[in-house]
Amino acid sequence: MSFFRAAFSRMGRYAPRSLGAKLVAILTGIALLGAGAVTLLLALVITPSFDRLEQQAIDGHIERTRAALAEYATKVRASVRDYGDWNESYAYMAAPNRAFEQDSFATSAMVNLGVNGMAYVAPDGRIVIARWLDLQSGRDLPAMRAQMIRAIAKIDFRTALARESSDSFYVRLGDRIAAFGIAKVRRTDGTGESRGHVVMARLISAAQLSTLLQLDAQLDMPHPITAPTITTGETQIRVAVPVRGEGGVPVASATYRVPRDLSELGRSMLQLAVGGTIGLLLVLMAVLSLMIVRLVLRPLNRVERHMGLVRKSGNLTPLTEAPRADEIGSLVTSFNAMLSQLKDLREQVEAQSFKLGQSESAVAVMHNVRNALNPISTVLSQGLAQAPATDRALLDRALSELADEGIPAARRQKLAAFLAAVLQSEVQAREERKEQLSIGRDALHNVLEIIGRQQEQAHERPPVDPCDVTDIVARNATIARYSGSNSIAFDFPSLPHWALANRVLLSQVIGNLFSNAAEAIAATGRSGGSISVTIAERGQQVEITIRDDGEGFDPDAAPQLFQRGFSTRAHKSGGLGLHWCANSMIAMGGSLELRSDGKGCGARAVLTLQAAATMAEDVAA
Repeated sequence: MSFFRAAFSRMGRYAPRSLGAKLVAILTGIALLGAGAVTLLLALVITPSFDRLEQQAIDGHIERTRAALAEYATKVRASVRDYGDWNESYAYMAAPNRAFEQDSFATSAMVNLGVNGMAYVAPDGRIVIARWLDLQSGRDLPAMRAQMIRAIAKIDFRTALARESSDSFYVRLGDRIAAFGIAKVRRTDGTGESRGHVVMARLISAAQLSTLLQLDAQLDMPHPITAPTITTGETQIRVAVPVRGEGGVPVASATYRVPRDLSELGRSMLQLAVGGTIGLLLVLMAVLSLMIVRLVLRPLNRVERHMGLVRKSGNLTPLTEAPRADEIGSLVTSFNAMLSQLKDLREQVEAQSFKLGQSESAVAVMHNVRNALNPISTVLSQGLAQAPATDRALLDRALSELADEGIPAARRQKLAAFLAAVLQSEVQAREERKEQLSIGRDALHNVLEIIGRQQEQAHERPPVDPCDVTDIVARNATIARYSGSNSIAFDFPSLPHWALANRVLLSQVIGNLFSNAAEAIAATGRSGGSISVTIAERGQQVEITIRDDGEGFDPDAAPQLFQRGFSTRAHKSGGLGLHWCANSMIAMGGSLELRSDGKGCGARAVLTLQAAATMAEDVAA
């Protein structure tokens, strides 16, 4: 596990940081994944296809071998059937004579038929006539004749010719294989009973089989097989086909080797396809990288440099860029429009000054400032009330003991540990004070915004702009946690929701409502409570609902809540906050409504504003 953590740590440390490097890394990764996927796809398509073609070719060789062996034996069968259906042979078997024997078993007759051996077999299995001839020299071969006679004695003519009058099969004669043809001896017209059988034999050699198959074939007699076998090698495939004898029992195997040309061709095509595809992907990635740099990265770098100049100089000069009808051109246009808007807003801010002489506006400002200053007071009070982490006298005593060289080593170690713990607690207390001061700083910033952004005239409509309601809610929720002594849990959405409003005024309204909700929770006498915020976009409007589990109010009193000076709590006077909040929401083109199911059931504040659809679409894009 430590190895993997170290590996991922190194990967994160050396990960590209610039956008260009990230895009190049992404494109490289895509190219590698694409190359791997294409290689796998081609391997899954090309290799099995050529394997199937190779298998089909081998199956074709096997079928051609079977057909060649069958055809070779069929020729012998045709010749022996003609002899068996001859009237002369039928008569001869009834009364043998020397003239028929010399005429039918003549050398010329056997050469014309292309058979090496012939025999007539009586019904009782006795060999009437038998001859074996060397077709090349025309000489009789007694040894082969004897082997043929022994082979004929093993033939079951009744079983072999149970369905037909003739049959053919292969027989092993010593170290040779011969195709045997057997047929019943009968009249040509089919009349009369069978008077025996005629047998013909024709040798088949490896050379003859090679000629038939157009391959270098061999006859393997010591190892006959019952079914075709295929042995695949690196460059060749060995094929063995059974040579079947009487009753389908194999007597030998016809073997030969076939070169694996199709597999080699498939591998070559796969290598060529993979190489071409990878090369094409690399060229495509290079072109895409070049176009991304030219069309995206360089314009973005110019925009970034101009933004840096604006940030440093404060001069809101527009960015001069060649017109483009794409997203980069739209970005430049929007950026220049934003600079122009910021320039106008800056002029408005510089030109605006609030007249604090108007009583309602002045009181409203003070009310909002008071709510915003409450967290600062809480933070300062907590800081002042916080006791020192360690008694100073105890610390001085420990330091003085450490300065004494005569104290034991064990005591010195304990004192050192004590001082280290004191330092750690001081550091922790300093971090807590830093965090509280940061929250106080945000609240003080909110006060400054409230003071600096009041309207010049009470009746004027404040300027509204697209603003993220979620961000305003989150900011005020952080500050509201320190607005009182109660512990309050906040729940609000994380996704942005854009509405048309004055950001400062909306922040004051939400801050006031959070403050009222916190006071309602404190009025219940509990030490804590919860405030939840939901934001829903309903057509052209954005609806913000703030719920609390405080004391609530009578629903019949809802219309009076926004009246100047009205308050639901007897110990509190004023009621200016809700009155000012309602007027501010109306001034921004929205509305504020308060709802409750009754005393003790909590309350809901519903704020409605116009949705900033254009801004939401731009952010989503």
